[in-house]
Amino acid sequence: MKTVTILGATGSVGSSTLDLIEREPERFEVLALTANCDVAKLAAAAIRTNAKRAVVADAACLDDLRDALAGTGIEARGGAEAICEAARMGADWTMAAIVGLAGLAPVMAALEGGGMVVLANKEPLVSAGDLVLAAAVRHGATLLPADSEHNAIYQCFDFARPERVRRVILTASGGPFRDWDLAAMRGVTPEQAVAHPNWSMGAKISVDSATMMNKGLELIEAARLFPVPPAALEIIVHRQSVIHSMVEYVDGSILAQLGPSDMRVPIAHTLAWPDRMETPMAPLDFAALGRLDFAEPDPERFPALALARHALEAGGARPAILNAANEVAVAAFLSGRLNFLEIAAISADTLERYDPAAPDSLDAVLAIDAEARRYAVERVKDCVV
Repeated sequence: MKTVTILGATGSVGSSTLDLIEREPERFEVLALTANCDVAKLAAAAIRTNAKRAVVADAACLDDLRDALAGTGIEARGGAEAICEAARMGADWTMAAIVGLAGLAPVMAALEGGGMVVLANKEPLVSAGDLVLAAAVRHGATLLPADSEHNAIYQCFDFARPERVRRVILTASGGPFRDWDLAAMRGVTPEQAVAHPNWSMGAKISVDSATMMNKGLELIEAARLFPVPPAALEIIVHRQSVIHSMVEYVDGSILAQLGPSDMRVPIAHTLAWPDRMETPMAPLDFAALGRLDFAEPDPERFPALALARHALEAGGARPAILNAANEVAVAAFLSGRLNFLEIAAISADTLERYDPAAPDSLDAVLAIDAEARRYAVERVKDCVV
């Protein structure tokens, strides 16, 4: 049996992971499940999978979790450090699906065990890529990407001969506003922004997809995961979300990974890696699809892409600053305190005003993140919705 820990078990990625595991219970033993504060969903999942431990990040929810698990024998813990302790339980396979930079410390803790750590959240590699990669090497851990785009590239990339790769092409759905003009986008509501046309995702990542910041962060993450120069990384809008990304080689050959728009496909790839496992997904019906469309992303309507490329090429603390400012701006938009088009503007302004030295430790990354958030929060206060 493969031992499994899911960090962020109640979100969309965590739920998809649980679905796969529960279909083949003889193959997986669940050590720990974590959540932020959704006690009911966490407890139900822990009981169904007979997990050893369930952890809520919000310590104020611990008593409710204990009550929900009373008599089950499942250990209940609470607090940020308890999340990291769960990550250190030594699972063979850990799904890292905690949204935002809050997932960084648990990822670093999971890497200490030297097992397989599957990244579904972009922020650890975006904000602390060098530190995360060094920790994986130091502890002999294996990093696998669960994001559909990076997982697609992973399946197509020749790591033994990376010099033969000419381009890595990340596909983007374009989000719900890919056909809207700027005037219409000024009036976008949170409800419209989280209604992704192709994928079922959480609110934050759905907004990131709507601004295309999600694709910008993926650009930075791809530069960490795959040994190609930034200039070899490209983004193309592919509205059907059938081709999840492509790798072009020097002879002109292009390898593409195709599949349904369902996170269970890339998650299954990582769960069984280097083998394969069954999923409940129906085969693609190419005749029904009929066509696959592609277009260049519009830099005027989606300035987040240029911000992300700038941060990638500048390096140092810039990616961490971009991520922090974006998290603040998205939260402000979702709470009705910020206009949709100002999300990228907040990130741009924070990058312009704050330029510290490159971080050389986890504490330095967290300090840069905190200061960037302070700048972004002040900027949000100046905005009028």
